[in-house]
Amino acid sequence: MIHRYATFIKAVNLTTDYIILNISMVLSYFIVDKSNFFWINNKNYLPIVLVFNLIWLLAANITGLYEHVLNKDSIKTYRGVIKTYFIFVSFICFTIIILIGTKPYFITREYLFYSLALFGFLLGLWKLIFLGIRKSDRTSLIDNRNVVIVGGGRIGYDLYHFFDQNKERGYNLIGFFDDHSEKVKDKHLYLGNTDECISYVIANKVDEIFCTLPNSKADKIEKLMLDADKNLIRFKFIPEYYDYAKKPTYIQSFGHIPVISVRPEPLENILNRAIKRLFDCVFSIFVILFIFSWLFPILAIIIKIQSPGPVFFVQLRSGRDNNPFKCYKFRSMRVNSDSDKKQASRNDSRITKIGAFMRKTSLDELPQFFNVLMGNMSVVGPRPHMISHTEQYSQLIDKFMVRHFLKPGITGWAQIKGLRGETKDTESMLKRVEADVWYLENWSFLLDLKIIFLTFWGTIKGDENAF
Repeated sequence: MIHRYATFIKAVNLTTDYIILNISMVLSYFIVDKSNFFWINNKNYLPIVLVFNLIWLLAANITGLYEHVLNKDSIKTYRGVIKTYFIFVSFICFTIIILIGTKPYFITREYLFYSLALFGFLLGLWKLIFLGIRKSDRTSLIDNRNVVIVGGGRIGYDLYHFFDQNKERGYNLIGFFDDHSEKVKDKHLYLGNTDECISYVIANKVDEIFCTLPNSKADKIEKLMLDADKNLIRFKFIPEYYDYAKKPTYIQSFGHIPVISVRPEPLENILNRAIKRLFDCVFSIFVILFIFSWLFPILAIIIKIQSPGPVFFVQLRSGRDNNPFKCYKFRSMRVNSDSDKKQASRNDSRITKIGAFMRKTSLDELPQFFNVLMGNMSVVGPRPHMISHTEQYSQLIDKFMVRHFLKPGITGWAQIKGLRGETKDTESMLKRVEADVWYLENWSFLLDLKIIFLTFWGTIKGDENAF
């Protein structure tokens, strides 16, 4: 969306919310605390301030509160605020009351109630004021521009339909220029041949030219571009290649040479990979030491009692760059000869009673945290498939192999979207692949935290596709 002040307004929203949050905490401190100890000198209080601020940032990123602040109507805006607030309160209660405890910081439950209630009230009031201001000034914030399109072919009409369907972008299409008038289906939009474009644009105060001519017209394109520069008119070129990529793309510059990637890959950045790997190691060590260590002997005994065979199920699966690796799980089925070919299905007779419980709660995946430590897997990523499934679906789904650009994960975007369990047809697998590719293109550390939280929440709530 092209708004003059979109980034500025997003920053104002975020900053104001943080000011309100911290004012609420300070006011609550004075209401509850009966001592004369000034809040800024209270070393026990300041860590709680940090926790509150970080958790609000996490909650806002999970809900996308600050995205499209000029777009969302009042109902969606308040729905997002309420959703973010309740996630924030849940995280605060879980972190402070359950994990940290109130005594170490001398923070009482009374203080938590006052600060959260006051923050909720002031936040709601501020959003009401913001929506009122936005309603009166939203039109002035949009950067309206008159534009023309050079080239009346299919690419030009695709662009025309985009402008028509996204009026909030602020582009007002005047018409088309093309040397072949029959290419422009809407005759009232035909303005003349390409040689007349610059003079028309100057005379009618057009702001931008969008050129959709093919590469074979390079001489004409170059002349239009130079003339536009001379007359202070913005010139934008839509390359023919766009026909092959029906989605947003990523452009880099190698010197003066533009290089267009089919998709953005945030994890190609070495810093992002280092952050993800560090988190994987820390999180896996925490799970292994504090959950796996005491749960393993209990589950191992029950698995052994209910059916003969090993405690662990080890299977070759497809990893990053399609390199096979040994994936570890708690064995949830009776030993059978079909485990490398046949997926688990609902009411599968091979699944033991403890196996059904482990699969429902995803406890059978716990040994994969050792895979994460070994570097075969990540905490979050596309789920690893059996080798036979990789071979099968790579022939049926064009983008199936793209998911193997990443390390497979214990949980992933597809799983929290309900795309888990048995894949009965190609359509089911296609949806899973699309979700995995979306994750590849949109990775962020906060997205990983969101997926982990929603996985944990889904385990508590229950998932009908987990069997």
